[in-house]
Amino acid sequence: MAKNKNLVYIAISIVAFLVLAFLYSTPVLTGKQLFQHDIVQYRGGAKELIDYRESFDKETYWSDSMFGGMPTYQMGSRFEGDIIKKVDSYLNILPRPVNYMFLLFAGFFLLGMVAVRNWKYALLGATFFGLSTYFYIIIAAGHNGKVNTIEYFAPLLAGILLVYIRKKYILGFIVTTLFFGLQVAANHPQMTYYLFMGLGFLFISELIRAILKKVPMKHFLISSGIIAFSLAIGVGMNSQRIMANSEYIKETVRGKQILNTENNTAGNSGMDKASILNWSYGQLETLNLFIPRLMGGGSQQEFSDSYPNKLRESLATQTNDDSQIEEGVQSIVQQTTPYWGDQPGTSGPAYQGAVVCFLALLGFFFAPKKYRYWILGATILTVLLAWGSNFMPLSDFFIDYIPFYSKFRAPSSILVVVELLFPLIAIIGLYKFFTDSKLTDEYKKKILLYVSGATLGLTLILLLFGKSLLGFTNDSEKEIPNFILDVIIEDRVKLFRIDAFKALIYVGITAAVLFLALKQKLNQNIALLIIGAVSLFDLWSVNRNYLNDKNYVDAIFAENPFQTEGTDYLAEKVGDNPNLQSILASIPVNKTLETIAQKDTKHYRVYNQVLGVTGETNTSYFRPSIGGYHAVRLRRYDDLMNAYITQPDSAKTPKILNLLNTKYMIFGKPSEPQVVPNPNANGNAWFVSDLKFAANPNEELALVGEVDNKKTAVINTEDKKYFDGKNLQSDSTATINLTKYEPNELEFKSSSKTPQLAVFSEVYYPHGWKVSVDGKDVDYVKADYLLRAVHVPAGDHNIKMVFEPKVIETGKWISLICFALFILISAVGIYFVYRKREEAPKIA
Repeated sequence: MAKNKNLVYIAISIVAFLVLAFLYSTPVLTGKQLFQHDIVQYRGGAKELIDYRESFDKETYWSDSMFGGMPTYQMGSRFEGDIIKKVDSYLNILPRPVNYMFLLFAGFFLLGMVAVRNWKYALLGATFFGLSTYFYIIIAAGHNGKVNTIEYFAPLLAGILLVYIRKKYILGFIVTTLFFGLQVAANHPQMTYYLFMGLGFLFISELIRAILKKVPMKHFLISSGIIAFSLAIGVGMNSQRIMANSEYIKETVRGKQILNTENNTAGNSGMDKASILNWSYGQLETLNLFIPRLMGGGSQQEFSDSYPNKLRESLATQTNDDSQIEEGVQSIVQQTTPYWGDQPGTSGPAYQGAVVCFLALLGFFFAPKKYRYWILGATILTVLLAWGSNFMPLSDFFIDYIPFYSKFRAPSSILVVVELLFPLIAIIGLYKFFTDSKLTDEYKKKILLYVSGATLGLTLILLLFGKSLLGFTNDSEKEIPNFILDVIIEDRVKLFRIDAFKALIYVGITAAVLFLALKQKLNQNIALLIIGAVSLFDLWSVNRNYLNDKNYVDAIFAENPFQTEGTDYLAEKVGDNPNLQSILASIPVNKTLETIAQKDTKHYRVYNQVLGVTGETNTSYFRPSIGGYHAVRLRRYDDLMNAYITQPDSAKTPKILNLLNTKYMIFGKPSEPQVVPNPNANGNAWFVSDLKFAANPNEELALVGEVDNKKTAVINTEDKKYFDGKNLQSDSTATINLTKYEPNELEFKSSSKTPQLAVFSEVYYPHGWKVSVDGKDVDYVKADYLLRAVHVPAGDHNIKMVFEPKVIETGKWISLICFALFILISAVGIYFVYRKREEAPKIA
């Protein structure tokens, strides 16, 4: 009976998660969709991939849409035989973002049930975790892969705890393998890497417990073996994705450096330290886990309603000109932000909730040691690493010595580990507070008094003296006149005090409830209900600042953000929605790009200076672009961009644009774009007979901007052997033309009286491309730092290039075998567990 009753409560909890998710996202009930900046960028960059998929009902693993061409592994490509990804898609079947919210809630509920085995606390913890503000910020931004990965954090940890703590080996294996496989399939390695940095403390804790004989060493070894095997199967189920990305990552900005520069040495792996440590959390900024607007909130957040009037009053002390005052107010409002932290900018704080933080602090005193110490260690490490450039001794050590750490940027995002562990230690501590008879009332009262006193006292000190203690300004604002800066600071202090006062109230209520419950003047269930309601109100109200009804738009805008025709109806639908106003602003540029694409259907690239070369995919939506928007682009292309495109040179940049077959350039303003045809573009391919050998990559890159690349190819001396026995002679009448273009298959016809080197305006990538001349496979070489080149004998020839990465086919079979193995082991395990239960003696 008790078991059935528990199942009913679990079912009710699941329904509650659905209700909460839909209540938060009510616009989806009317057919509206989220408008997410990064997803808009994805739609533009992946347009060629999506069109190919729809046209041929198969996948291309190469696209020319961005940065001169790159693999599609990080652009939403699908892998045949990728069953685990299909499972992920079924779990995420609800409309976005309801799917993310529901799985965040449900995943932590499973973790709570494993950790405390009580649905009430699991339900409470699920709201603590599922309403963490950071998740709503990244959902609004469109970091879908990130939140998709995070939603499997809690159930993965649940599986590991089932093995280590609960000794449920079969169930633990199934849960761990499934959710690790799903997490890898979500394809955000950075988040998974950070999680396992935290879970490393769990492993160390269990090892120490085994050494101290708190648990049998045999159990620890068996558990560790099961977990290791589970993780191996989870990786195996994602073999295509992992193998392809592992191959790709070596050639990208996350792989080894090619050039020697002031800050980097060729051969060093990963990004430069400045890139890695960008978006480092400030040390004081960590307190916004507890007070959201301690540092002002987000960079795009607004000041208080009284801010403009305060500015007017301040400006009036300097001038009597009303028009000048009004212009000044508008200018200052546009150029200033409440955020004053150490990061270059932020969408919002990693707010965990005043109630959750307070209960987590209590949890470190009430929770069992088997949870307490490893969670504390993981919390301290991840907070220190989140400081990044603000705590260089640790950051330097991890960048220099810890494998793969240098592959990732934005250390502030490691706080996702804290956002998982704080709700966990909070509910474990709360559960023990109410149920553990070993904890005396005197001990509970003492700890509750000390922690609540310290928390409330510190908050009160900040509330009263925060202005003088914190300053509320940063070094970048030194040039702002004091009469303006004083207004800015005063408004920041105002926002901070509002949130600090709320924290006082929320913590005060929570502490009072616990004291009353301790004195048995308040029922445990009522206490949990009050705590849950206060926390829910707190997190919900803060989250609405970052993800609210304004983030939802009509489906036409979400599905086709690259509008080309402006109408009164469109303007009316856009209204004052800032997310959609960018669509209207881009219409003239989009129309220009559409016109180019319609008039010239050949294969070429476009240089769009109007929207910014490296921060947009509007161009890619209509035509292949030499720019784009992607964090993991090829290293050689990035080097070329940095040397010649992002810092233009009037003599050298045109040569590079010609090299990349840039047939059209767009200049001017977004409202009045101007198309400039480039008659000097080299074309899809051209013959050269002169070679210039470079001793090293630095010299190679420098020569590319100096030589006449229509006649001469720059070759690294490492590739000199390619030309052994290959004669090159000039023929001014020679021709080579593109006859077929698909992103993963190109065909050319050439005619020459002499043997020459054919250079193609296609990016060199050493994996997967196969080149044939008249049906016979031939080797190709890298020319001009990043292009493909092939020696072509005299005569008429057909040249074909096909992208067929071996890792895709190899990975497919490994993925299928591992998934089948997972199903087989799980089925056998469940059978034996069931049989064991059936064979157990029945008690009358």
